[in-house]
Amino acid sequence: MIRTVIIEDEIHLREINRMMLESNFPDIEIVGETGKVDEAVHLIKNQKPNLVLCDIELEDGNCFQVLQKCKPYDFRPVFITAFNQYAIKAIKFSAIDYILKPVNEFEFCEAIQRAIDSLPEETAAIQTDNFMSHMNNGNADKKVVLRTSDTMHLVDLNEILYCKSDNSYTTFFLKEKKEITVSKSIKEFAELFADYQFLRPHQSFLVNLSGITKIDKTDGGFIIMQNGAEIPISSRRKQIIFEELDKL
Repeated sequence: MIRTVIIEDEIHLREINRMMLESNFPDIEIVGETGKVDEAVHLIKNQKPNLVLCDIELEDGNCFQVLQKCKPYDFRPVFITAFNQYAIKAIKFSAIDYILKPVNEFEFCEAIQRAIDSLPEETAAIQTDNFMSHMNNGNADKKVVLRTSDTMHLVDLNEILYCKSDNSYTTFFLKEKKEITVSKSIKEFAELFADYQFLRPHQSFLVNLSGITKIDKTDGGFIIMQNGAEIPISSRRKQIIFEELDKL
């Protein structure tokens, strides 16, 4: 059985979450529920769940306070939250599953199933640590969790030279001549990295400005990266890209 704790301060929503779990996931055993920080910490430490459904805003605090008191992270969190852009960005950087309020049953079940599929719990420590780092360190150096079919990679944004799209897959090219391919679109990463000096010169590429060594403006324009890769600049993006690069 998958031991599960529900942390939600609104009792009617807690009941809805419980009913959806019981209706759709027979392998889940709910071992506790609460809406308060200290009670949540007590539940997690004593019940040792595999899965924790956690609302971000609680009756007497927030889930960050809970997580700070629950190391080591030997459980997988699934966040349930109203729209909070800063928190959601931190969640996405860490590849943690989340559900937006108002809760849709189909999306709820998808998120829970993804979390179950990514058990065992040891990989959750990497993700949760990175999430807490994003929440606590403001604009400090950022790391992104890249989840492949068999590995969890924690990558510093400064180590990424560029990304290349292949339909719904994105390949990351790193400074250490390493490549990582994940099953997410390049559009998602372009939005996620928008505040960290990444530009999309072409629909198939996303480049880190710190990895550029030269701009070749002949034949439509190319960006030359530190590893020698030539990244094309599309004609419709050329003016915007050149303006951004001139600021460097």
